[in-house]
Amino acid sequence: MKNLIDMHSHILPGVDDGSANHEMSVQMLRCAADDGISAMILTPHNKPGHRHMHFSKWLSKMDNLRKAMAEEHIEIELYMGSEVYYRSGVLEKIGNDAAGTLAGSRYVLVEFNPLEDYDYIRNGIYDLLMGGYYPVLAHAERYRNVCTGKHGVDDFIEMGCYIQVNAGSVTGKYGLKTKGFVRNILKRGQVHFVATDAHDLKRRPPCLSDCADFIRKRYGEEYSQKLFCDNPLYVIRDKEIDLHL
Repeated sequence: MKNLIDMHSHILPGVDDGSANHEMSVQMLRCAADDGISAMILTPHNKPGHRHMHFSKWLSKMDNLRKAMAEEHIEIELYMGSEVYYRSGVLEKIGNDAAGTLAGSRYVLVEFNPLEDYDYIRNGIYDLLMGGYYPVLAHAERYRNVCTGKHGVDDFIEMGCYIQVNAGSVTGKYGLKTKGFVRNILKRGQVHFVATDAHDLKRRPPCLSDCADFIRKRYGEEYSQKLFCDNPLYVIRDKEIDLHL
């Protein structure tokens, strides 16, 4: 597939545990372009213990990447966002631009501690919904009490939450249990986005094409188109996505 859109990536340089510097970011963007990715939302971590910059500093770094991409003839559209770690007061941080929504939309990419209680995650999702946002649960396959709980992601979707999984989890990079969980919810039509969650060029590279081809062959062209193209584009355009694919 071509014209893939990656809505979860850590390519912005020197702000979290992703790209270490500007040069590495440009290399990652070249890799993404070669893989068929035409647009990316940059989603640095906003969480306790990470170096935080004001959103305007992130935008300045993104502009520097755009200039370098033009010089290198790398054709990817970049948008700013963040991966927001849910904690007390997070709505105020989003409202004050200390943490960004996805491409300036109503969609918020939210993560939790992998060992967090199911009810805590559910309450966090509810909090974002009551704040007027569309929560997107980042890498849903990482939460132990979601993967092993009787409700899985069903309750979250019924509430109005969208589900994102990582491409590497689909292809089996992170073990059989993770692969089994992700493929089960894919089969049930309970995934809305597949993203790279790219941090580097080797362990978590910015690549989607192999996963997109697998999903197209296993689950159909229409579903693959929604996961990798249509739904991320709806986020960029701030349009509401049908929760039941």
